[in-house]
Amino acid sequence: MEDLNKRLKTKKKKSPAKAGATRKAAPKKPAAKKAAAKSPAAKPGSKPGTAAGKAASAAKPVAAVKSPVAKKAPVSRKRKIEARVVAKAVSKGPKVSPLAPASYPSLPPVGGVVLGTAAAGIKYRGRDDVMVARMIEGTQAAGVFTTSKTASAPVEWCRANLVEFGEGRMLVVNSGNANAFTGKLGTQSVRTVGAAAAKAGGCRHKDVYMASTGVIGVPLDPAPVVAGLQDALAAAGDESAHWMAAARAIMTTDTFPKLATRTAKIGGREVTINGIGKGSGMIAPDLATMLVFIFTDAAIAASALQPVLQQGARDSFNAITVDSDTSTSDTVLLFATGAAMKGEEPVTRLADPRLKEFREKLNELMLDLAHQVVKDGEGATKFVEITVGGAQSYQAARRIGMAIANSPLVKTAIAGEDANWGRIVMAVGKSGEAADRDKLAINIGGIDVARNGMAVTGYDEAPVAAHMKGQNIVIEVDVGVGASSATVWTCDLTYEYIRINADYRS
Repeated sequence: MEDLNKRLKTKKKKSPAKAGATRKAAPKKPAAKKAAAKSPAAKPGSKPGTAAGKAASAAKPVAAVKSPVAKKAPVSRKRKIEARVVAKAVSKGPKVSPLAPASYPSLPPVGGVVLGTAAAGIKYRGRDDVMVARMIEGTQAAGVFTTSKTASAPVEWCRANLVEFGEGRMLVVNSGNANAFTGKLGTQSVRTVGAAAAKAGGCRHKDVYMASTGVIGVPLDPAPVVAGLQDALAAAGDESAHWMAAARAIMTTDTFPKLATRTAKIGGREVTINGIGKGSGMIAPDLATMLVFIFTDAAIAASALQPVLQQGARDSFNAITVDSDTSTSDTVLLFATGAAMKGEEPVTRLADPRLKEFREKLNELMLDLAHQVVKDGEGATKFVEITVGGAQSYQAARRIGMAIANSPLVKTAIAGEDANWGRIVMAVGKSGEAADRDKLAINIGGIDVARNGMAVTGYDEAPVAAHMKGQNIVIEVDVGVGASSATVWTCDLTYEYIRINADYRS
């Protein structure tokens, strides 16, 4: 707005060249129109009742002269300002990722869960930025969090509650402020919101979970969050619209909401699993700048729920990267209400055979949400799958895959649709993991590019270049030293990523 005000105060002068072009292009005015141009009537913005206004009323024959200029109503200064502000906002608004889904799933109700949202004005204007979920008594909770040594206050709060108790009744999430690196103020803010949520939900403080996402280092005023949670609870429900509103309320630089749903059977009972998430940038294991909240009406005790979530996160949320940066706020929470299994014995052990199908479906849902996060990577135009085989161990394969996925040179080559496989070779070599240079093989889009440490004889780049022009890029690498493999997912690195992050706080 500061730049806009400066432009309004300083009138721009036309360059002589432009002025000349205008004069040449303009048709000659008839004599009557020349006279009218000199009169007060021709001055736009003349007020009724003034001399100029009366003259304007009397000049009707002149207005009848056919001219495109005469037909246009004068634009007020206020209208011009509004138009410029709107144009500026539109130019800065996020464009929906080209990798966004064509449609969004309609999430069914999950027994024992209601969700609500509210516009608290924490950072964003005219959109919901607080989300609240309320769950029935006895709901079990599990969570995995960032490995950052500068974790946010909400992350520390959730960790403490999970370690000691493992039950969940209320979830409060805000966007626009991460409440990270805010010292004692951050801790006090979390306590204030937690106390208000416990009172509103009729539960203990230790049954409340929180998450925040947004700018780091800015103290979070708890007052608007507390007011927002009250409004959100008043509007809470379990219909599909409530799930969509919740997914939108937790967005920051995301360009589309992220939702997924699955059903599974446990001991003959059908249970529902719903998940919502956010994440777009600062994405790297473990986890990513992501918030993911999963709800099920299955009856699973925290003792089994926690390892189920941890193991599922390994090959989903911990196998993606956008820009190699690990956030302070990463949070994935899983809540199990038990509402669909009343009268059934709850699952208490990871080894319980009744968990088999549930785990498969939960892992599907988690991978679905993880892929959506990558597809909404800031500025992303390509979704990239990288599989590394022939490694000494899973961990080694994973590290090599991430070295490739995080390489700016690889990612920019993909953005430029350049089949520069030499950059993949470079990334394998810098990973620090064992690899046999003379056995190294690379395949892009199903086409062998390199084998036995060198380019394939008669290698034709044309089909590989054609694959690079698509939205889904597949890279396979065999490092020739073992039998282990791992798959990771990433996106390309574009000019838009720089623009988004250069302007993030403005």
